[in-house]
This record gives sequence, C-alpha cells and structure tokens, in this order.
Amino acid sequence: MPCSELQSVWEKSFFFLLFLFFSFLLSLNLHPSLSCRYLALTGHLSLFLSLPHSHPQMENNTSKHPHAVLFAYPLQGHVIPAVHLAIKLASKGITVTFVNTEAVHHQIVKSHAMEDDNIFNGVRQSGLDIRYVTINDGFPVEFDRSLNHDQFWESVIHDFPAHVDELLAKLVLSNPPVNCLISDTFFEWPTIIANKYNLVTVSFWTEPALVFNLYYHLDLLNKNGHGHFTSHDNPRQDTINYIPGVRAIEPKDLSSYLQPSDYTSPIHRIIVNAFERIKKQDFILCNTVQELESETVSALQEKQQIYSIGPIFPTGFTKSRVATSLWSESDCIQWLNTRPRGSVLYVSFGSYAHASKREIEEIANGLLLSKVGFIWVLRPDIVSSDEPEILPVGFEDEIKDQDQGLIVPWCSQIEVISHPSIGGFITHCGWNSILESIWCNLPLLCFPLLTDQFTNRKLVVDDWRVGLNLFDQKPITKEEVAEKISRLMSADELRRNVKEVRKALEGALAIGGSSYRNLDQFIDGVKTKVQEKTGFGFKNTEVS
Repeated sequence: MPCSELQSVWEKSFFFLLFLFFSFLLSLNLHPSLSCRYLALTGHLSLFLSLPHSHPQMENNTSKHPHAVLFAYPLQGHVIPAVHLAIKLASKGITVTFVNTEAVHHQIVKSHAMEDDNIFNGVRQSGLDIRYVTINDGFPVEFDRSLNHDQFWESVIHDFPAHVDELLAKLVLSNPPVNCLISDTFFEWPTIIANKYNLVTVSFWTEPALVFNLYYHLDLLNKNGHGHFTSHDNPRQDTINYIPGVRAIEPKDLSSYLQPSDYTSPIHRIIVNAFERIKKQDFILCNTVQELESETVSALQEKQQIYSIGPIFPTGFTKSRVATSLWSESDCIQWLNTRPRGSVLYVSFGSYAHASKREIEEIANGLLLSKVGFIWVLRPDIVSSDEPEILPVGFEDEIKDQDQGLIVPWCSQIEVISHPSIGGFITHCGWNSILESIWCNLPLLCFPLLTDQFTNRKLVVDDWRVGLNLFDQKPITKEEVAEKISRLMSADELRRNVKEVRKALEGALAIGGSSYRNLDQFIDGVKTKVQEKTGFGFKNTEVS
C-alpha cells in the first residue's frame, strides 16, 4: 500500500475513533453548553469523514480542472447573468458550485412549482458539472426584503459574509477542492474571505464597462467636484471629460448612486466599499463586448486583468432549461401568435425599479393613443406607494374592447421578445434587457429609472443609436409617449443600427471572436494563478 494511502487510512481511523468518543460523551448527562459544543464538534467530524481527504489529484499536485464557487447577488437582474456564466464555464470543463440565497431559491421554486430543488438539473443531464447550494442571507425566507430594503442591504454587508465563510470551509474539502471564488462585484467581502482559504478571486461585473469605469474612478469624480462626498454642496453640472477611457459624459448620465440624492443609502456605501477593494481582485469579468466599448475596456486593462466576455448568452439560451425567474410567468405566446409580424410593442420596467403612478398613467394613455398592439409586464409593486389602482380608470376595459393589448404581472421576457410578432421594446434600460433586445433585433424606447440605467441609456441612444428616449423633458405626457411609439415602430434607421450592433454581439461569441477568446484566456489565467497560489497544476481537458 502506498504511503499516501496508508496515511489516509490512519487519518480516517483516528477521526472515526474521535467521532465515537464524542458520540459516547453526548450520551451522558452533560451540562447543556458542553453538549452543544460536543454536538458541533461531532458535526464537523461527520463532515470530515464524509469528504474524500486524499484525492489522487491532491497527491500528485494535478487536477483535471479548476473548481469555482460562484456567488450571485440576490437580485433577479444579477442572478440571470450569473446562471449564464456558470453554464458557460461548465461547458469549458470547469466545475462550478453555484450559490443562491435561500430566499432567492425559495422564490424560484415557488414561482415555477418545481419538484426538484436543483435549478441546474436540466443542464447537468448534458454532462455539465454544476453543483447547487443555498445559504442564508441573514433573514428568514418570509422576510419582506423589498419592503425593508435598507435593513436587508445592511444584513448583506454585515451578516452575509459569515454564512459565506462557513460554506467555503466545507467547499475547500470537496472533490475537486474549490480553488477559485467568483462573486458579483457588489459584494464587499470576497478578497478578505478568499485570502483565508487561499483562493483565486474573480469579480463578476454584470453591467457595461462604462458604468464600471465610472465607479472605478470615484476618486477622480470626487477630486473634480462631480463625486459623492457631501463636502460638495453644489456638485458640478458641466461635462465630465477626465475619466480614462471615457471621452465625455454628462452628470445626468451617471448612475443614480452617483447622484446627490443617493449619497447616504446602504447601496451607495456598498458600491464605494466594493470598488475600494476590487483593486485587490485577481481577475474581473465584464458582461460586455470589447468592440462596443473598446476605449473604456482598454483603459481598464491598463489597471487590472479585465476580460470582456459578453453577452453571456449560453447556447440555446432563448429556450433555457434553468429557472431564474422570481415570479410566476404568464403565457403570452398564444396571444402573440394571432398578431402580425413586428406589430407588437413589448413594455417592461424590470424586476426591481419603481415608477410613479402619474408616469404609469401617462404611459398607459400614450399606448391607447398610439393604437399599437402591446404586451405590458406590469408588476403589482411597480408603483412604490400603496396605490390599490395604478392604471387609469377604464383602461383595461378599453384595451380589451379594442383587442389592443395584454397586461400580465410577469412573463418569460426572452421567450416573448424573440417572438416574430414583437417589433419594439419600451424598457427601463436594464443591461440584461438591452442585450437581449439587441440580440432579438429590437429597437428600444428608453425610460431609465435608477442605478446604471441612466448610463445605459446613453449607450443605447447617443452612442449606438439603437433607441430613442421615451420623453426628452419631464414631465412625461401621453402625447409624447404616443409620438415616440409611432417613431419607434416605423424607424428603419434604428433597425439597421440594431442589426449592426447585433453583428458585433454575434461576432464576439463566435469561435475565435473576442469574447470567445477572452473567456479561454481567462480560464488559462485562473489555472496559472491557482498553480502560483497552491502549487496545483491542471491537465488539459476538452468538454465534448
């Protein structure tokens, strides 16, 4: 018997005897505090005995592939690209452990009436090694995180990291052992916890590089009086032209978290802290296309190892086998099948943002005036106040009488906008929605509400010219909404521009394209970094 195997046998025998010893102690009438300690210790010993301790790849310092643990931020718009990233990495031969919070997982299972707890079972059947675990976020599942959002974000800052630490203590003993930590950029804790377990760190940015670059250079914004420090009582409103990789941007196009009204919110503090610590990350992945943001990406690459790998669409993503929606989805396809090609306007303001009742009423009346058929995804909580009725009186009866539109609380967006009857999209300018819309060759009407959406609007309307503003000056009016809808649905130039940008997305994902190459280079970089940190090497393997 080889020495390593003999050592493993002795190790397991020793710990098994310890396990029996502490089990015996528990059977005695001990003081409660001692019983709890012994119970905790026997639990750790049980975990120790259940995990393989002497992996062949550990003995000869080689493994077939890295094992990455991926933490998704607990918001719908962040979970979707994280799921797509997990599938992309697993298709390249990486073992991925995907981590959702218990609350997000509960919502997904509930909304889809799932019998199986593993949301990845559908893709695992094709041979992908994606493991799925859930952890507590500091609150019980039934806690209303939307209603108590500030309290929830404080918990994400202060309580969530302890649960992460506890999970990683187990995962580093798995087979193969976790050696890479991929986390959403908005998490503050990755480098601290990763250092404890000697893990390679990867920050996953789900938004455009332009937004990342502005957060990254908060110091310059502050120095020049455009930033978040409250010492600037009257922030400058002139053009910002001093950020590396950004030719020029107006203050109104900055993220809402860089606007004065948001300086004291928990999310603002999360961003400030996260971007102070991101400079210690080993790698950064960005859900964008290098050709579309070349100057910005190049400027960032002078600072850190950043890889543009977007759009992060797995093969066949329009028919995804992984449930990611936090709400039950209405079936719109039967209604769409009765509509002429390109005649229907899709309206959705995402999973998180809120609008005022007046804005919703003007948009509703503008839709009526336009006479254009529409599907409107109208979340019950879209208006932040407790208004029982948010639509104009008689609106639903009128669209029903005219057979003009369909209102649903939620739907499978990619399934709907990829339908040939859809001809345009009124959007809040969430980054996922923009990329999906361009992929489906749809021009956009932009109605940004918060966060990165104001900067995203700039890319869509000013830079790529694939969309229009829903309104040019506040207040929004039904007449302007109707006029903009008419322009959008008949805008041949916008459609030509969308097709050109879509070609850039396709080219980046194609074999040999920029995102395809960048993903391969990133994986090679992770392997090299793991070897530097741990001494482990990796065999060359291809996924069939």
